[in-house]
Amino acid sequence: MVNKLINFIQDGQKLTVNYDNKSLILTVITPEIVRVFQDRGNASNSYAIDGDKSIKTDFKVKEKDGHVELSTAKLTVKIYDDEKIDVYDEKGNPLILDYRKKRTPIDRQMDEEHLKLAESEGHDVKNLLGAHDKDYYEIVKSLADDEQFYGLGDKTGFINKRHYAYDNWNTDNPDPQVESFTRLYKSIPILLGLKNKHPYGIFFDNTYRNHIDLGKESNDYYYYSAVDGNIDYYIIGGDSLKEVITNYTYLTGRVPMPQKWTLGYQQSRWGYSVSQKQVEKIAENLRKYDLPCDVIHLDIDYMNGYRVFTWRKDTYEKPADFVKKMRKLGFRIITIIDPGVKKDDDYKIYKEGIEKGYFVKAPDGTVYVNQVWPGDSVFPDFGRKEVRKWWARNCKYLVDLGVSGIWDDMNEPASFKGEIPDNIVFHNEEEASTHKKMHNVYGHNMAKATYEGLKKYSGKRPFVITRAAYAGTQKFSTVWTGDNQSLWTHVQMMIPQLCNLGMSGFSFAGTDIGGFGADTTPELLTRWIEGALFSPLYRNHAALGTRSQEPWVFGEPTLSIYRKYLKLRYRFIPYLYDEFYRETKTGLPIMRPLVLNYENDTQVYNLNDEYMVGEDILAAPVVQEGQTKRAVYLPKGKWIDFWNGVEHAGKTTILVDAPIDKLPLFVRKGAILPWGKEVSHVSDEPDETMTFRVFDEKGKYVHYQDNGTDFKYQDGEYNLYKIKAKDGSVKVKLEKHGYGPVYRKITVELPDRKVVFKYKNGKYVEK
Repeated sequence: MVNKLINFIQDGQKLTVNYDNKSLILTVITPEIVRVFQDRGNASNSYAIDGDKSIKTDFKVKEKDGHVELSTAKLTVKIYDDEKIDVYDEKGNPLILDYRKKRTPIDRQMDEEHLKLAESEGHDVKNLLGAHDKDYYEIVKSLADDEQFYGLGDKTGFINKRHYAYDNWNTDNPDPQVESFTRLYKSIPILLGLKNKHPYGIFFDNTYRNHIDLGKESNDYYYYSAVDGNIDYYIIGGDSLKEVITNYTYLTGRVPMPQKWTLGYQQSRWGYSVSQKQVEKIAENLRKYDLPCDVIHLDIDYMNGYRVFTWRKDTYEKPADFVKKMRKLGFRIITIIDPGVKKDDDYKIYKEGIEKGYFVKAPDGTVYVNQVWPGDSVFPDFGRKEVRKWWARNCKYLVDLGVSGIWDDMNEPASFKGEIPDNIVFHNEEEASTHKKMHNVYGHNMAKATYEGLKKYSGKRPFVITRAAYAGTQKFSTVWTGDNQSLWTHVQMMIPQLCNLGMSGFSFAGTDIGGFGADTTPELLTRWIEGALFSPLYRNHAALGTRSQEPWVFGEPTLSIYRKYLKLRYRFIPYLYDEFYRETKTGLPIMRPLVLNYENDTQVYNLNDEYMVGEDILAAPVVQEGQTKRAVYLPKGKWIDFWNGVEHAGKTTILVDAPIDKLPLFVRKGAILPWGKEVSHVSDEPDETMTFRVFDEKGKYVHYQDNGTDFKYQDGEYNLYKIKAKDGSVKVKLEKHGYGPVYRKITVELPDRKVVFKYKNGKYVEK
């Protein structure tokens, strides 16, 4: 039976389209963003989007040939009977078209006899057959022959998500991650598409368990389904994939400027932090072996019986003295915290939370108890503002000890005594809700609370790392891809994972270098530290019980190669920092797939083992064991080999030598790169000199400088330098002087000579 379109009502930028059964509400947010909403009885607040993002937008609505047509300067949305919607760009190119036929589920060839057998063996037959909850709904879109998919955060597998299906349900699964995994620790339901080379985005803002099939079931359609919640998604347009991402991050937020030291190397291992002596030994070896490093992480062992916001006294002196001691050696301390609060009547955090009713509850009103590291544990109800404020106040304990950042873990939330049931009472702000609705934003709300605590009590840009996340968490936290393993498939997967995270708004991300679980090898560790060179979060982390993976454990040549790349990383920190400045303006990631820069080049649609850094650097890591040569695809333009200066034409594949100590690296001809000093850690003091390397006789570049620590840059306290090389002459100009210190000397390195400038009377003059 057809659900006929009856009429429509326009109220400002909201268009209500009435049908025989239910209504659809389309809201024009900007010329490039239109929200599609249907009330299905759920609260409609968003955790991903803060505040009202609508801007005054001119648009037209008219009835035409039996449908309603809404047009902005950039999008046309046609609304039909049966709640069908088709979206076109301003030139009439189809972007998102509703599918008019019925879905055809995959024929699993499972008769009743085999279904019973599968069930007896413990298989989830309901899931296998695609059976769904009573509140299930789905949105089915037509799939073009030439349609590619990206985004969705750090799902496993390859860069292009076409032909695969995924679930959004934050999950702590200790098994080795493989491409068949449908879910990991994060739910970031932003889908980026290229339909016949025309870009678009769809952001599905629903926190309930949901599923997205990108042409796995059929080459005719892709679909999104959710077990509950309102229909609530955003159509996002743009003239390029870059513009779509800029528009998406306008909606959900951008990564704020990080503190500069967070771009340095970070060392971690579960087990170090059992004693001050062990941590000091690691610090001593890092300096002894001349390995630049800014951060040492303390895993769960530093706490008193895994009680959050405590510090053990049996193997540590005064924590504040220890942290200060590390700081003098150039190391900052990052401490882990988990959401599970130990059930212990003598423990202040537990007692306070119980007295004030801050923990989630069972339907009968009793506090819900499960198990994590401390044993029996209770879980803060982070959906409530009051609870987030309480958690933020508790972060003061760590700030006062001198800790430089907080690492939020186990916040899917993970639990050892079975999954938390769907009906456990969690709050959606002040409304009593369920785990079923709030699960996917639990880590998001914990990260937000941690961020707010660090910001309030330190006055610095907070450094938070979270394992679980939702769309929009990028405003508050760095992320990593969770508990990977020392497997070649995982160093291979690093590139698509981090690139898709970047395109999903999470520009500050990394993997556990060397692998968290299992035992690494010298070659794997070496290729990982090389391949992750430009990963914004640059951290080596390993699990208790695995082989130690500090580089000195393996001797030579591993140690020397590792040192070489750590030192190279620090040379590139000014460039990475510049990219973060640009990211705050555009939302574009630092580490990105080639398809983002060259979306019309079909050669890069499925390129999984190369990535770019901004628009100027192309890295082609070796991710196969034993490989010492590799093919490298260079996109259009001209490219200069970073190591030997040889120029290569683009739109071609070249064979490159890649011995164990070489990361194939290319720089776009005409690029200018800031070149940092060789240091053991990032200094608190402003640099007095800066070098810029010009990869041609001509080019231009804008360089950013601020104090690297607080939020004064948001009030204009930063400097912008413009470097321009042309026809053999070089100019350096301080375009904006909002931050007091400036470089007293700037050196510009051309291919054949160096030009030195001194700062004099507010200008840079050639020496």
